[in-house]
Amino acid sequence: MKHPTPIDHEIKLNSKRYIVSKTDPKGIIEYGNDYFVEVSGYTESELIGQPHSIIRHPDMPKVVFKMMWERINQGKNIMAVVKNLAKDGSYYWVVTEFEPKFDPITGDIVSHTAFRKAAPEDAVKAIEPIYAKLVEIEKEGGMEASEKYLRGLLDEQHKTYDEFIDDLVGNHGLFAMFFKAMKKIFG
Repeated sequence: MKHPTPIDHEIKLNSKRYIVSKTDPKGIIEYGNDYFVEVSGYTESELIGQPHSIIRHPDMPKVVFKMMWERINQGKNIMAVVKNLAKDGSYYWVVTEFEPKFDPITGDIVSHTAFRKAAPEDAVKAIEPIYAKLVEIEKEGGMEASEKYLRGLLDEQHKTYDEFIDDLVGNHGLFAMFFKAMKKIFG
């Protein structure tokens, strides 16, 4: 399937709705809830069987996805602020968190469920210039250089990546309860 050309149009997400998708361990979409289908602009049949990268926006640094996949393939959670790409080229910002599902016999990861909600505007404003810098570094020096820059940024702030994102999105109170509730419903 052809990747859409990005346009400068933001889809404003409903803060009371959530996006859920499930992939196999390699990132192939197995399920998407109605809101995921609606916001992405793809039909359910267009999404199922496609790599989740079908909605990857080119403004997103590759290092963020590298970090996400490393963590979730170890069965660890990670929260991230992500700019996604809809079928028509529009974009939408989400905060995403993951829940791996393990085979009860082998203990292997059999799927990943991603829970997403609208990213807070102040989080987007704070992360956009960081992502732009990381993408610029990746174009010039590759993902390794981008990762070094991100490590330096976190060191400068004396924070882990998780602490940085938690502070950025306000991951406490009702916000944190949202992801906990989604995991209970879909877990």
